[in-house]
Amino acid sequence: MDPTFKGIKTTMQKPRLAAKSRRAFYSGGLLLACFALASCSSDEPTNTAVGTLAWDRVELVADLAEPITEIAVREGDRIAAGAMVISLDASRRKSDVAQATAGRDQALAKLNEMLRGPRREEIVKAEVRLKGARQVLKVRQRELNRVRDIVARKLASAESLDIALESRDQANTEVDSAKATLDELLAGTTAEELEQARQALAAAEAVLQRAQIDLSRLEIHAPQDGIVDSIPFQLGERPPAGAVVATLLAGRPYARVYVPEKIRVHVNSGTSAKIFVDGITDPFDANVRWVSADPSFTPYLALTERDRGRLSYLAKVDFVAKEELPHLAGGIPVTVEFPSSSATQD
Repeated sequence: MDPTFKGIKTTMQKPRLAAKSRRAFYSGGLLLACFALASCSSDEPTNTAVGTLAWDRVELVADLAEPITEIAVREGDRIAAGAMVISLDASRRKSDVAQATAGRDQALAKLNEMLRGPRREEIVKAEVRLKGARQVLKVRQRELNRVRDIVARKLASAESLDIALESRDQANTEVDSAKATLDELLAGTTAEELEQARQALAAAEAVLQRAQIDLSRLEIHAPQDGIVDSIPFQLGERPPAGAVVATLLAGRPYARVYVPEKIRVHVNSGTSAKIFVDGITDPFDANVRWVSADPSFTPYLALTERDRGRLSYLAKVDFVAKEELPHLAGGIPVTVEFPSSSATQD
């Protein structure tokens, strides 16, 4: 082969050797970087947990599907417990209350009537009726006796006696009916009738109470102090029953962090801590409110020593300061520092 071509072939092989050298150099550099990261990670504090700020969210729900007539707050307002947030149209519910009130009054009047008993005029009327029925009975009895004498003397047919006897019996029945009516009025209302009237009144009062509750729920109030986070509906809209019409950030913010497995044994409810909020220099004193008993993002089967180091436990850490905190929005990154294991054991 021509030496010229041999020289060209040699020069073409040189870049391959250079590439191998660069790969070896990069591999060595990457290995050194891993050692450096490992040494840095070993220097990181092991008594800290990271997470974000969070708020307890309270959703206010519309129990009835009525148009919104008033929105008393704006998003971002700080409101106290009991403050009115949204008012719905109450026209239909007011008519329900009026109807239930009338039913309750009617049942109450019926019970009072039974407790009072029959009027004196009704008793006098029954007595007069009984007296008249007895007088009619006496007349019919005399007429029967007269017909019997006539029939005995064979001056009248037997049919005349039957008619007189039937008339006397009918008059006797009228006397018994008038006497029973008078006895019923004098005896008054029975215990069973009074109980039925009382139960009817209780049912009417329950209907009225339910109507009043529906009316009161058309005004939606804040159950506790908080900040208005969102109002999804506008004035005049009709939210469906069960829809969320306002969301409050209730109480105070807290740190929602994940506690590493290595310090979980030293972190429990009531453990003191420090909260570092991004953007604020000084830390806040805090106490652990709650720590989950179950780890997050971890298989529950047998764990090796390497896998155990990846366990983390969700925790909620409250600010101890009683004074008003600066407005801390949810989602701000935080770091919570717990006492070191040696300090905890001491």
